[in-house]
Amino acid sequence: MNEASKTMSSVPPHAGDFLSGAGWGDAVVEPLAGDASFRRYFRVCRADGASAMLMDAPPPNEDPRPFLEAAHYLLGHGFRAPGVLAQDAGQGLVLLEDFGHRRMRDHLDDTPDDEAPVYRDAVTVLSRLHKVPAGPFGAYDLNEYLREAKLFTEWFCVAHGLSVDDDGYEAAWREVMMPVVDSQGAGVTVLRDYHAENIMLLDDEAGFEAYGQGLLDFQDALVGHPAYDLVSLLQDARRDVAPELESEMLRHYLQHVADKDTFLADYARLGAQRNAKIVGIFVRLSRRDGKDRYLDLIPRVWDLMERDLAHPALAPVARWMDANIPGEIRAGRGTTPS
Repeated sequence: MNEASKTMSSVPPHAGDFLSGAGWGDAVVEPLAGDASFRRYFRVCRADGASAMLMDAPPPNEDPRPFLEAAHYLLGHGFRAPGVLAQDAGQGLVLLEDFGHRRMRDHLDDTPDDEAPVYRDAVTVLSRLHKVPAGPFGAYDLNEYLREAKLFTEWFCVAHGLSVDDDGYEAAWREVMMPVVDSQGAGVTVLRDYHAENIMLLDDEAGFEAYGQGLLDFQDALVGHPAYDLVSLLQDARRDVAPELESEMLRHYLQHVADKDTFLADYARLGAQRNAKIVGIFVRLSRRDGKDRYLDLIPRVWDLMERDLAHPALAPVARWMDANIPGEIRAGRGTTPS
């Protein structure tokens, strides 16, 4: 058995025919680290030195069509999504352009002096994205914000055995998030997972206006508030972003915003909502899917949520937290029992 055959044993059996049909049948397939979903990724390398990325998004748990639609939208507006080389959406297989190895997170770990300019470029990409027409995606409406926020009580509170005021929780979030829905208006494209592990630093900028930053993991795009992806980038669940850098990057974005106070209030609202959601998701990944490594990230996310809750716009949710989440749990930054 040759090297390619050995590696192919780790991908779905039908991927061999798919790759052969796309002209990559003799390539070596190398599995890459997984993420929080059922999707898997592989680097596909041919003897001639060409490489591509294979996405395996197996139905019924995954569907690559939203990714393909979002990629088409981004590429059509000059943003650096990976090009699609081949696809079989029915089988959940997509062959994509390989953006290489320079992930923003890894680059900054190795070259911390680049942090400010790299983050500034990432914020500039968002400001450009928010100036083009929103994509053909669903609305990030009040019901979706509430559904996500309730992941906190459904998973985190249950894991701690807490009996909490569920009705009061929803009412508090409804009061907090209604101004966000009002101010987002027609909305902008929201990628929803825009952070240092989903941005690739590229050298080939020709023909693009995206500052050499390749975009990944945008299949859940919606139309919502422009502050959401800023929160995702600057309140990163997986990487420490200093408050001073967060403030600097917000100032960089805010130079094009008319009502800065309203925007910053919405930024805090969306930060608290997103961080509450992430805490719930990380507990769910542990309890339901056996991915315990995400529990180690909860203290960082909890600290970010506490900062957001200090904003006056979050007063209803802050009062609910004070009344329902014991101080010892908050002091321990939400560490979840195994």
